[in-house]
Amino acid sequence: MGVIYRARRVVTLDPALPRAEAVAVRDDRILGVGTIDELRANWGRLPVLDRYAGDVLLPGFVEAHAHTTEGALWAWEYVGYFPRLGPDGRMRNGCRSFESLLDVLRAVDAQLAPDESLIVWGYDPIYFPGERLAAHHLDLVSTTRSICVIHASLHLITVNTALMEREGFADGSEVEGVPVGGDGRPIGELQEPPAMSLARREMVAVFGALNSPGAISRFADMARLVGCTTVTELGAGRLLGQDDVDLWLTTAAADRFPARMVPFLNPARNPGAPDELAEHVHELRAQSTDIVRFGHVKLVLDGSIQGFTARLNPPGYLPDPEGRERPNGIWLMAPERFAELFEAFHRAHVTVHVHVNGDEAVDLLLDTAEQALADHAWLDHRHTAQHTQLTTAAQYRRMARLGMNANIFSNHIFYWGDQHRSITVGADRAARMDACATAAREGVRFSVHSDASVTPLGSLHTMWCAVNRVTASGDVLGPDERITVDRALRAVTVDAAHQLRMDHEIGTIEAGKLADFVALAEDPNDVEPMRLRDIEVRGTMVGGIATA
Repeated sequence: MGVIYRARRVVTLDPALPRAEAVAVRDDRILGVGTIDELRANWGRLPVLDRYAGDVLLPGFVEAHAHTTEGALWAWEYVGYFPRLGPDGRMRNGCRSFESLLDVLRAVDAQLAPDESLIVWGYDPIYFPGERLAAHHLDLVSTTRSICVIHASLHLITVNTALMEREGFADGSEVEGVPVGGDGRPIGELQEPPAMSLARREMVAVFGALNSPGAISRFADMARLVGCTTVTELGAGRLLGQDDVDLWLTTAAADRFPARMVPFLNPARNPGAPDELAEHVHELRAQSTDIVRFGHVKLVLDGSIQGFTARLNPPGYLPDPEGRERPNGIWLMAPERFAELFEAFHRAHVTVHVHVNGDEAVDLLLDTAEQALADHAWLDHRHTAQHTQLTTAAQYRRMARLGMNANIFSNHIFYWGDQHRSITVGADRAARMDACATAAREGVRFSVHSDASVTPLGSLHTMWCAVNRVTASGDVLGPDERITVDRALRAVTVDAAHQLRMDHEIGTIEAGKLADFVALAEDPNDVEPMRLRDIEVRGTMVGGIATA
């Protein structure tokens, strides 16, 4: 039969009918949008429910770049720089000094069994200028227990001497990404996955936690709390096997599961033939349900800018505090292997999302995509550059010509904008980082994202960053790259859905689409832009079922 939901206002994001007073829903679909009288005239005297009568209804937010680490890492203690709310509802204050970090480590150490590793997460060395966190600092906590500090970027970890001795690399390693000190011995920092994997027991624990029902459920619950009705797992560092598929499908089959999930395949460390991997994606896609959608691929080219492991074009990184030139970043996939995989997926009509933080990595992506398109025409590929932090106007123009999308890491402006300006790339390049206005001006369709758990999940915050471009110190970084609230709303709804090939089903409130809504206390278009991230999320609906 169906029902009509009355709202204080319905913001549809449909340009043909941008505002309404009510939406009619039957089963999991939208029947119609308009006034109550119009909906009853069209569909009969449906009951009118006032559940959202005091709220503003919008399309459910779509987070097109996040990870189940947002649900998994809370198995361990948080030691990031900024306060952060945990899934238990308790606010962690974070660590603003080496001393406070060591205090947390000592407190955790006292609670562990003798043979347990001490793992914490969220630490970011860029907020601690001067001496970098190293094994000798962690040795002050314990010289016998293995300690692993996971950095906020998830691209680096720092370990103590006991861990290095346990794994046999305290005197050196041939693996790239293991810096050494003046004595020629590893300092304890491990950069990027090949080096991080040297901490075998700890990485097995972390990656094992990613693929658990609890992590997936907590991830979906946190999405609900911030108004996201569709969230991605943008490749958890593994190939999706049948056990993984079954885990996702079984977990998400729970009654009133609060979000649609889009797990990506990440074939980075799989030696399989490219054509076989492409065929595997099609096999995965065939197992999709309304709640879990398979069929996308993520490839990772470079590291992180704040970790100095992203690949940058000249002039590269700023010198270090002693005036020494910093080396360029790390290719996390050999360019030849990347081209081989990209071409195979493209030829098989599989949309590819590519992690590219540095502008040199963007050049490689664009060169590869252009060659693939020249060899195999595909008019609606929707290949997407992920992060695109230093992408230039010329690169966005080229991206537009190739029909590509961008998913821009707008949260970086707040969390690391000050450091990018003073430490990594300088004021001029920092001012045009995460350049939403340039992407829009050059005709590139884009979304914005949190990369949770790198930064906290929440589309209102990613919008706030793109609209205001305010750093943690309160400065406006690159004011000419600010975008309007309306454009930011489209970035976290219909344009994010477009990248996931779901814009025919979600992203706007239109007849025939899935009934996925977020209820807010205020219309984002009406509030002062600096208040965007403070708007209360009052609930969500997924497929016609209220989740909160």
